[in-house]
Amino acid sequence: MNVGQFLQTATKKLTDSGIQTARLDALVLLEDTLNVDRSLLIAHPETEISTPTEVKLNNKIVQRSQHLPLAYIRGKTEFYGRQFTVNDYVLVPRPETEAIIDLLLKIKPWPKKIADIGTGSGCIGITAALELNASCDLYDISQKALDVAKKNADKLNASVRTFRSDLLSDLSDRNEYEVILANLPYVPDDYKINQAAGHEPQLALFAGADGMDLYRKFWEQISRFSTKPRHVITESFPDQHPLNTDLADKAGFIIVDTLDFAQNFKLK
Repeated sequence: MNVGQFLQTATKKLTDSGIQTARLDALVLLEDTLNVDRSLLIAHPETEISTPTEVKLNNKIVQRSQHLPLAYIRGKTEFYGRQFTVNDYVLVPRPETEAIIDLLLKIKPWPKKIADIGTGSGCIGITAALELNASCDLYDISQKALDVAKKNADKLNASVRTFRSDLLSDLSDRNEYEVILANLPYVPDDYKINQAAGHEPQLALFAGADGMDLYRKFWEQISRFSTKPRHVITESFPDQHPLNTDLADKAGFIIVDTLDFAQNFKLK
């Protein structure tokens, strides 16, 4: 089989399975597996694919046809211009989450001590540390997720530490954090997610009837801090923002900026 034949066959299989980005996904998997730039593959469809490689590719196409996230099949994804390792112990970083970093970069002076709560792959906290040349502590209730975050931090040479914690309950040096970042689970329990998200850790997605159970706990924990951070930046659905703002207000914070799904709260 050559490149052109593979792309035609794989695209049809993925399209028939309801994958809307069928040709692009097939190209990405081909590029990864052959370690050849996709522009060259498109330019030379006659390039032959060895039988062992064809077997590997077909297995990946079967996985994608079952709506396994492309990032899980590849074992990696992009976030804020950097490549992060991912697996099924962590959520796949979403493009909309980059808004948290955008809001963080607007805080002046830039903070030097940051905490990332519910870190997952570590993409938010590691990016924060690298973009601001700061130190960031990564917290998650899942040790498997922290293992992924640690791997990413080592690969990207980021100044971070990892801690296992149920939200803020075991925060290290909690009084020293200038900014706390939190992309907590916020999907309502009865929300219909897509098939790809169904393969991701449900613990990292769902949070009660209105999706805000963990944020209630989060803000209540912050309200008990003897010394609070200057800013807290969170992510949730836009229609959850009014409730999140009320929760922040009760904890002593006011909303100062919003960008897509992200909100920046400042200490009163």
